[in-house]
Parts: sequence; structure tokens; C-alpha cells
Amino acid sequence: MSKRERLDDSNTVVLGKTTSFTGMLKFETTLKIQGTFKGTIEASGALIVDKDAVVEADHITVSSLTVYGSISGTVFAMDKVDMMSGARVHGDVSASRLRIADGVLFEGKCKMTGVEKDVEIFQRPTEEIKADLQRVNGRA
Repeated sequence: MSKRERLDDSNTVVLGKTTSFTGMLKFETTLKIQGTFKGTIEASGALIVDKDAVVEADHITVSSLTVYGSISGTVFAMDKVDMMSGARVHGDVSASRLRIADGVLFEGKCKMTGVEKDVEIFQRPTEEIKADLQRVNGRA
């Protein structure tokens, strides 16, 4: 295990494999669910749903979500949602970034949030697009 992984684990609260929880969860750091949860999650921290975990929620609001297990319910992530291989997600997802790996079962709608403005690349001159990309990448 790398030093970074040990540091990340020290800030993670874990609901273990034998844990079953019903109700409302609120947290500010990272929560990893390995057991079962039923209810509502409203948090400013990150949520990790482990491989065999089952989450049934009215809605989930978190900074980011990583799913290896099963989630049922509406998801809103301020930053990103990562659905890893083998994950099962049933419900609508809103996030500014979404990654769905091969082997994921996703049933629902996806809404991308946090996009500041629409960019029509086909109506902008190529040189203007290149200049913007260089500026963003710090090469200007």
C-alpha cells in the first residue's frame, strides 16, 4: 500500500460488510459503505460503495461517488461519479463528470452539470481553438 493510500484511508469512515443501516447519513469526509444502507444521503464528502455493498436511497447528494457495488436511487454529485466494472446503478445521475467502465449496468438518465457555456467547435476558427487550448494548458 502506498503512502497516499494510507493517508486517504485514515480519513475514510467505513460501514463494514456486516453493517446494515437505515436512515439519513450526513458526513464531511469520505464514507465507504461495504454493507447495506437504506435511506437518504446528504453529504459534502465523498462516497464509495464497495463491491458487495447495496445502497437503496431516495436520493444521494455527495461531492463525488465511486461505485463498485449496487446503488438504487437518484444521485447528485458536485464533482464526479465513477461507475467501476461490475457496478449496478439504477436511477438518474447528475454530475459535472461521469465515467462508466466496461461491465457496468446503468439504468437511468444522466445530466451533466457545471458546464459554463456551450462551445460550438465547428463554427470557430481552428487557430482560435488552438490558442484557447494553449492558454488553458499554460502555454500562452
